[in-house]
Amino acid sequence: MTSATTIQPDYNYKVVRQFTLTTIFWGIIGMSIGVLIAAQLIWPVLNFDTPWLTYSRLRPLHTNAVIFAFGTSALMGTSFYVVQRTCQTRLFGGNLASVVFWGWQLVILSAVISLPLGYTSSKEYAELEWPIDLLITAVWVVYAVVFFGTLATRKTSHIYVANWFYGAFILTIAVLHIVNSMAIPVSMGSMKSYSIYSGAIDAMVQWWYGHNAVGFLLTAGFLGMMYYFVPKQANRPIYSYRLSIVHFWALIAVYIWVGPHHLMYTALPDWVQSLGMLMSLILFAPSWGGMINGIMTLSGAWHKLRTDPILRFLVVSLSFYGMSTFEGPMMAIKTVNAISHYTDWTIGHVHSGALGWVAMITIGATYHLVPKLFNQKAMYSIPMINLHFWLATIGTILYIVAMWISGVMQGLMWRAVNDDGTLTYTFVESLEKSYPFYTIRFVGGLIFLTGMLVMAYNTYRTVTAKDGSIQPQELD
Repeated sequence: MTSATTIQPDYNYKVVRQFTLTTIFWGIIGMSIGVLIAAQLIWPVLNFDTPWLTYSRLRPLHTNAVIFAFGTSALMGTSFYVVQRTCQTRLFGGNLASVVFWGWQLVILSAVISLPLGYTSSKEYAELEWPIDLLITAVWVVYAVVFFGTLATRKTSHIYVANWFYGAFILTIAVLHIVNSMAIPVSMGSMKSYSIYSGAIDAMVQWWYGHNAVGFLLTAGFLGMMYYFVPKQANRPIYSYRLSIVHFWALIAVYIWVGPHHLMYTALPDWVQSLGMLMSLILFAPSWGGMINGIMTLSGAWHKLRTDPILRFLVVSLSFYGMSTFEGPMMAIKTVNAISHYTDWTIGHVHSGALGWVAMITIGATYHLVPKLFNQKAMYSIPMINLHFWLATIGTILYIVAMWISGVMQGLMWRAVNDDGTLTYTFVESLEKSYPFYTIRFVGGLIFLTGMLVMAYNTYRTVTAKDGSIQPQELD
């Protein structure tokens, strides 16, 4: 006799809870370091006597903490949640999911120790030395086994599109990491190694990796997050499933080619630079396909934005995604790049994506998850979520607008020449003009960090509350 009540699969939520809480923790750590190094650019005295607390050591730590500790922990946690829910089966591999969690935390702690000590490969993103690179590879293989093993043992015939994006992120980052990190150790007892690449080839491989880390980790992975959590929070089906599939294939086919736009006017062959520019412009279409699909999911549910700050986080993140993916192709145009490259404009563009898109969609997804993972019907305080939303939005806008103005000003000042061909301004003069905008950037980052602390407190009160004691609330 069949029961009228559907029995829910025994999902593994423990690892999702672990990743969710560490996402918040590492977000605060990574952003705190970011605020500190922003302050160091205003007040150089904050570059303390100890070398491991100088800007040059902390900047790569900030980059890795935000991308790989905060962002990747969020992707691992949400992918484990989404793949179970959409496949209606428990995570594959038993304790392998715990291996992924603890292995990734070991990677992060290794970076926290080694980067301030100066153990880097001197590359923009893949900055860790060879023993840590091997550990990353091992953990990532286990992650892939758990994720794709769950897909293979699914109870549904259909693979939901969010899993397509998560899967593309997992596979591509594995290939990128292995190729970019290939190196010959000085000795088995040394952390130091030499890249197998050199010169322009090394630069090309680095930016093939670097921009595709953006494309597949910070874009494709988080689009997987978007395709699950936006429909769930809005309680609406995705606007167009057909568009989501076209968007997926177009995005992954084009993104892999755009890395050379970071190397305009360098020793890279001109045709490679032009190809990178062309593919960057083409990328605009599939990028906006995803943004439109997410935003149009709210058709018939726009009124929910008045009372649901979690949905506001998710929708505003899509707006920043659309803005960043318009700005990126424009900055890849050679004539625009001649002004923007090496300036604060690039910093503004990066943080438009990092704070506006990646952090905001992560925050929205986390607010959606926490009550479900800890047996509550809602977060402890909806007004706190609303406060966090405004802190995050204001902080992001202050940051990116300050860097836009500073960057355009720098680009124009550096290009200005007198009638005799000499430079009109010295580099120091452009730096002096940037100081007010560095201060605004610091204030914006501090405001954003304050929002993360509000989130941590709200999460703490939710997690420690008695099961089922928190009831749904709405803002007036």
